[in-house]
Amino acid sequence: MQTVAIEQLTLFDLEQLDLEQRFGLEEVQEAAFFGEWQRPWPALSGDERARLDRVKAAYANLERRSLLENTVKLAIVAPLLDLAGLFLPPFYVTTEKTVEIVAQEAEVILRGRLDVLVLLEQLWVLVIEAKRAEFSLKVGIPQVLGYMLTVPDPHRPLYGLVTNGGSFIFIKLQWQGVPRFARSREFILDQDDGLAQTLQILKLLAAEVAQS
Repeated sequence: MQTVAIEQLTLFDLEQLDLEQRFGLEEVQEAAFFGEWQRPWPALSGDERARLDRVKAAYANLERRSLLENTVKLAIVAPLLDLAGLFLPPFYVTTEKTVEIVAQEAEVILRGRLDVLVLLEQLWVLVIEAKRAEFSLKVGIPQVLGYMLTVPDPHRPLYGLVTNGGSFIFIKLQWQGVPRFARSREFILDQDDGLAQTLQILKLLAAEVAQS
């Protein structure tokens, strides 16, 4: 039996042993499958919005200096997790794994990292860290799904958030005979109130997980 590292998995690359082949994973297009992110979002207080304004200012400052590497979790992700109550019981944060990612552009090798955080084994956060924005969120989606597929109790829905600091996508994975997943639309930190909407959905999913 061939062993394939999770960080080598892709959704649709036929040259690799991908998630579809290994697990029968199916992507669902029906909106009702992942209706959680489309529910009415919880309102944010003035204090919460003020904190998000500071996060956006920090991101803009880092982006101008191309110093996103090793600061995404500290400047962007940590405040979101804190505001969503994910550092408090019943949640706890553990680091599943750090994976190096490499891409090549114009004979220049670009390196980044994928950091996987697990919250209560039902809510996963994957952070893509890189000095530049070459690594889209699509890089992280197969990896976080690969980890979610290893959860011992597959009967409850699992949720994921993939971010590179400036963009955010939510994922839902659930077993219905075979593992099925869907993704939300992409939220952009500095467009259309995207950071606030990300926090609102994160709070909603946290409440969903805590109740289950």
